Amino acid sequence: MLGRYRLRERLGSGGFGVVWRAHDELLHREVALKRVALGPGGDPIDSERATREALAAARLSHPAIVALYEACAAPEAFYLISELVHGDTLAQLIATGDRGSSGAAEGRSLGDEEVLEIGLALTDALAHAHARGVIHRDVKPQNVLVPHDPDERGGVAKLTDFGGARLAGEDALTRTGDVLGTLAYMAPEQSEGREAGEPADLYSLALVLYEALSGVNPVRGPTPAATARRIGSRLAPLERGRGDLPRPLTRAIDLALAPEPEQRGTLEDLHLALEEALVRGLRRRGRGRQGRETAPREGIPDPDGWRPGAEGLDEVDERGAARRTKRGVPQRHVPHVPPAAGEDEPQEESPTVSPRRLRLPRAVWLGCALAAIVWQIWVGRPGAALLLLAAAAPLLLLPRRAGLGWLSAVLAPVLGLAGLAGAFPALAGQRARMGERAALAALGFWWLILAEPLLDRRLWLGVPLGTPTRAVWEGSLSSATTHVVGPALSLGVLAGAGVWAAAAVLLPWIVRGRSATLDLVAATIWSAALLLVSSPRYLGLSPHVLSATPRGAVLGALLGGALALAARALRGPI
Repeated sequence: MLGRYRLRERLGSGGFGVVWRAHDELLHREVALKRVALGPGGDPIDSERATREALAAARLSHPAIVALYEACAAPEAFYLISELVHGDTLAQLIATGDRGSSGAAEGRSLGDEEVLEIGLALTDALAHAHARGVIHRDVKPQNVLVPHDPDERGGVAKLTDFGGARLAGEDALTRTGDVLGTLAYMAPEQSEGREAGEPADLYSLALVLYEALSGVNPVRGPTPAATARRIGSRLAPLERGRGDLPRPLTRAIDLALAPEPEQRGTLEDLHLALEEALVRGLRRRGRGRQGRETAPREGIPDPDGWRPGAEGLDEVDERGAARRTKRGVPQRHVPHVPPAAGEDEPQEESPTVSPRRLRLPRAVWLGCALAAIVWQIWVGRPGAALLLLAAAAPLLLLPRRAGLGWLSAVLAPVLGLAGLAGAFPALAGQRARMGERAALAALGFWWLILAEPLLDRRLWLGVPLGTPTRAVWEGSLSSATTHVVGPALSLGVLAGAGVWAAAAVLLPWIVRGRSATLDLVAATIWSAALLLVSSPRYLGLSPHVLSATPRGAVLGALLGGALALAARALRGPI
């Protein structure tokens, strides 16, 4: 074929062409070759879909996405040459688990940890695609390949078949009235012919994970008509069927299955829930059973015609990269570390996918703050104790178990000592979640304002006029209330905290990493706007501060813009 590919084995066929395992005689490697006929018996819509797949794949380069090597249009056919993945589809592995007790298939079923690792790979793959303007629109177990021998380069799962993708900035490659996708995994808005965006892929992925963890697709009915009637309805919560799984995990999946797109959360939320479940361990004590529900589905046809439990399941996805074998997903090797002297042998070990984040109960934070306050009262400094109480009050709003990352709010007064406090919103803007960005920026501003009278130095706005020296107010509760904490609770100071919070929230949406020129312009505008609205004149603070311009506001804003550009360049586009 094409003067360089020698066909070795036919892997599968369907309405969208024939897939072969082939040998590239020029580069001496195995590939998957898909041939879409364009002759008298070929459908021109297939050519359109093959073109779409090639255009979508050309934008993508990710270890969890099957790589497209070459696309070639010939008079009689369209050819797609892609990476060959030796493994199974996720659909085959789910079916193996459902039939495990019958002996119809050998090998073990998917473990919960492996399902979550696959989910993490798929969230990363979809985030990569969405950042490049590609919406998959057909995420389903048949389009997820699980390699037999995953490595660092290949990953634990690979997403394939972008033939139904929608590309940003281009006209839709479908005929009017067409609805692309697979009924049992289709988001409600997609089934109704409305625009399917990122939330549609999130919904489909959540259905895939739901099925992999429970053995049942809650949308699939005994007939296509029954399936269609279930689309858009509230589904049975996974939390109810898998009570042994961590509640944040099941709730994140159930949330992503909300009928309305704006209620589903984000891929980032789902990724964090999957990662947290793996890091903390999946077993929840005292609840439900262990392991995956294996409700039988024999005799219920898949919308694509694939029947779980049927004999001869040799159908593969359209890339032909997965062949059925009798092996499951390989268990990752976790080295055994002997317990130290005096420690008990651990009962089980879970694969670790990322370093464990150190989190402290909120009571620990509050206990430390209370100890410092009591100490200040004990040594005769009630005013200083009141200041510490004001600084610790926001800790009441922290999550029940908060990471040490919240201590980075101390960087705001530290930067203030160097005259660069205006850069702190850019640092807070690097947090993953919108709420965390806003809270950290506001907390940093609050601690910056309170640090000025404590250090008796101007870090940002300066201490209010008429404030006595620290030696006076720290020994007097009334003086600290009148001259230190009272002015810090003014509407102008609270507005300044709100400005920093808004700047941190908006930063990742402004500096997106897709164009260096656009990012530079966006960072400049962001810095200028932050500098402008931080002026005490706009916050109603002019009568109470020593200067109309915050200390280091200009240099801080410039540094903040540079930090935002550097951080986005390191992290990649969104």
